[in-house]
Amino acid sequence: MSAHFGRRLRKGAANTAVAAVAVAALAASQAPGVSVDDQGRRTTGDSQPSPDAAAEESATGNSPYYTDLPPLDSPNPSPSAGGGTESTGGESGIPATVLDAYKKAAASLQESKPGCNLPWELLAAIGHVESGHARGGRVDADGTTPSPILGPQLNGVGFANISDTDGGAYDGDSSYDRAVGPMQFIPSTWAWAGRDGNGDGKKDPNNVYDAALAAGHYLCRFGWDLSTASDLRSAILSYNNSTDYLNTVLAWLEHYRKGTHEIPDGTGTVPEDRSDDGHGANPTPSPTPTPTPPASKPPKPSGGGSTSPQPTPPSPPPSPTPPPATETPQTPTDTVHHLEDAGTDKLSAVAGDTFEERISIRAETSTGKAVAKVRIRFTLVGNTDATFTGGERYATALTDSSGTAVAPALQAGERTGSFVVRATVVGRSVPGLDYTATVTERVADALARTSDTELTCTPGGEFAEQVQVKATYKDAVADGVAATATLITSADDPAENTEGPYFKDADGNPVRTLTGLRTNAEGVLTLPKLYADDTAGTFLLRINTAGGATLTVELTVAAAESPTPTPTPTPTPSESTSESASPSPSA
Repeated sequence: MSAHFGRRLRKGAANTAVAAVAVAALAASQAPGVSVDDQGRRTTGDSQPSPDAAAEESATGNSPYYTDLPPLDSPNPSPSAGGGTESTGGESGIPATVLDAYKKAAASLQESKPGCNLPWELLAAIGHVESGHARGGRVDADGTTPSPILGPQLNGVGFANISDTDGGAYDGDSSYDRAVGPMQFIPSTWAWAGRDGNGDGKKDPNNVYDAALAAGHYLCRFGWDLSTASDLRSAILSYNNSTDYLNTVLAWLEHYRKGTHEIPDGTGTVPEDRSDDGHGANPTPSPTPTPTPPASKPPKPSGGGSTSPQPTPPSPPPSPTPPPATETPQTPTDTVHHLEDAGTDKLSAVAGDTFEERISIRAETSTGKAVAKVRIRFTLVGNTDATFTGGERYATALTDSSGTAVAPALQAGERTGSFVVRATVVGRSVPGLDYTATVTERVADALARTSDTELTCTPGGEFAEQVQVKATYKDAVADGVAATATLITSADDPAENTEGPYFKDADGNPVRTLTGLRTNAEGVLTLPKLYADDTAGTFLLRINTAGGATLTVELTVAAAESPTPTPTPTPTPSESTSESASPSPSA
């Protein structure tokens, strides 16, 4: 243990400077009026979230992390075949599959959210601090860890208290949540932040491609620009609300930006020091104070009885007058008193469409004066698959000079019904505003057959042509519209007919009503093949769609007409006489 502590002591003392430089660079460009409290939360006003609330809002639930700092040696971007220099090969190198996942996630975010300016090195820094790059790159060819990487129970004993939110589906714990996977997401965060990074159709927190892409979207979710120090700081703190965590991630980010190299999967160095094992604190001892020499005693009187004048001890220096307290200047966020709607109209959209209306909100002081440069957060609340542009359930916008912020466009999903969009001020506890948004089902207002061929059949036979119709809404293609088809009794009686044409179910039994039908991307609906029983006559098929479009199609069942025989011609009398008068051939 002593040898281990000595190594950590030298390493910690040497590398504190690394984190200090990174933090100093960040602080130099920190936005004015923004501070971080002693729990590492970014504050701009009087908002004081509780520790548990802050944990639930973070990606990791403020779970423990690795506290090792980068080596002093600069990373080797072009190592020899041996895997880099002895001092930096394992610590600075990144396992091949994990490195590929970080770079692909950053490239994806560059396309979907170019304004975020997410560097892959930030994902690498967080991946190192959270899991040591998936335990040194111990992943399979698809990027999945052979066993889950789990944090401790978040049971309130030394950590936040987060009761189970996933029934143990992700973390195997039905009592409390645990951080899961290479990027250490808690289940409640993964439920909305999870992504499919390797295209296998699953969102697996134990897959480094999925987890890296999810982390990228998480860091970019509030419209932050990570090329600025203040937004970079905010994004990292949102991942884990700890100043020590921030400093550690910044140190590794700076280290990887100087260069790194690829090493084989499974050969990475797994960090040793964690924030929850007592080894995370800086082990450098405080310097021993220099002892103050005792004050010299006055000389004793001489033997002659006379005394020499004793020097007057110097008066203690006056206590320095403390500088006058300076008030922290208010930020625009500090002055916000309330939010007002800025003319938002009704929020309604058809399933799958974009909401035409966007939420517009105004930040005001207590006297009704507009407040510019305030960040407004928009959150989707309720059972909905609607998203903001970019596929997120959260979005932020900055108020302009008129104090107004406009939310990104809302994209309706396929789930119909109502949900709430909540607008709040980031960094200040003032009442938010709730907007009700409604998603209605896709509809059609017209139906037409795609063919004018008559639909006929003989008794007991089958119709040669299938019924096909096209749905439109306001003359545009109506795709994904629900429909029903019923063989009705008559034009005035929509009840299901009990005889005549019919469809067949999966078992070959006759059915005369079809439900759950839906038009395709071109608005076309093709019905199954129709059959006829032995009843002849004219029958009606009625098709209805959501939105009220109706079409009635005529079906004819009739026996096939027998062909008329051609009569044999009767010979004329002259032809008969002529034939009888003909001479017989001679013998």
